[in-house]
Amino acid sequence: MAETLTGAGEARDFRVGLVVSTYHDFVTDRLRGGAVEALTVAGVSETAVVVAPVPGAFEIPQAARRLAAFGDVDAVVGLGCLIRGETPHFEYIAAAVADGLTRAALDSGVPITFGVLTTNSVEEALARAGSGSSNKGWEAAEAALAMARLFRQFTPPGVGETPQ
Repeated sequence: MAETLTGAGEARDFRVGLVVSTYHDFVTDRLRGGAVEALTVAGVSETAVVVAPVPGAFEIPQAARRLAAFGDVDAVVGLGCLIRGETPHFEYIAAAVADGLTRAALDSGVPITFGVLTTNSVEEALARAGSGSSNKGWEAAEAALAMARLFRQFTPPGVGETPQ
């Protein structure tokens, strides 16, 4: 039978970075709160959560990549909020952030999740940043932990081998 890696297990010794846009902070503060709550429930110490505020969503991938490379973290969660306006600016930023976070994760080898809301209205954004496990910050943090657990199950070559 094939081996199945589960992405399950303890999270107590994880260190997780949160890159949080301060633009639309009335939403992103709630996303950050949901992410921290999810991490805490999973056993991650609040002192093992690194929060890196950035001015806007466009800057999230840049900071996420640096945090993944130099922040000694097991995973990074990108949190932000884009609300559609009257110009195409929304589409450009949403695409750039999604692409940037994907590239940062692939380049760094560190799990990086997308907790950036892309909504049509303030009401939609606030509905996705409510309390509990339906908070999109919570969901992004849970996904980051699942990926970090999964990555720990991959044993690098040479690790655990007995020297000859």
